[in-house]
Amino acid sequence: MAVPNKTIYVSDGDLPLFQRAQELAGDNLSAAISKALRRWVDATEGQNEGFDDITVRVGLGSGRKVRFTGLLVGEWMDTHPSRVERFRVFRGRTGKYVVHVERSPEYWMVDAEGKPAGWRGYLGVGNVKYGESPKESTLEVVATLDELREKVPPELFEMVARSARQPTVEDLDI
Repeated sequence: MAVPNKTIYVSDGDLPLFQRAQELAGDNLSAAISKALRRWVDATEGQNEGFDDITVRVGLGSGRKVRFTGLLVGEWMDTHPSRVERFRVFRGRTGKYVVHVERSPEYWMVDAEGKPAGWRGYLGVGNVKYGESPKESTLEVVATLDELREKVPPELFEMVARSARQPTVEDLDI
């Protein structure tokens, strides 16, 4: 099977970049260029359609970065006595929804009987034990609004459902 051959002219200033890319790609520069172009085309088409390039962290502590093209359609924060939760919902270019949840580190204080230590814990009075869990972020992709309903607080779901009825970009012929 014949493979099409394309010639790319590289300026002298960019030659070290192409050489490094070829090293990183295991001598398959064509695959590296195709991957970079695919990413660039996706990001550019998304921006032309009104979407943004989104990067979030996922996992325990600082976690890892996850990147996608989407549009923020709703955000909700919920506070608890020992933790804060931040829910964000994005709509992707394919119409799926991305749910990103960030949970702050959780902190607790208990007395010798395992009950919340209250003000005594803050003052260090008595036999008090302290604990903390690291921050955590999760990311989940769902295909429909019905699936989303189960993943987010009701108030956030209503925000997202309202935004689902609006176009991402409206072209005016004026």
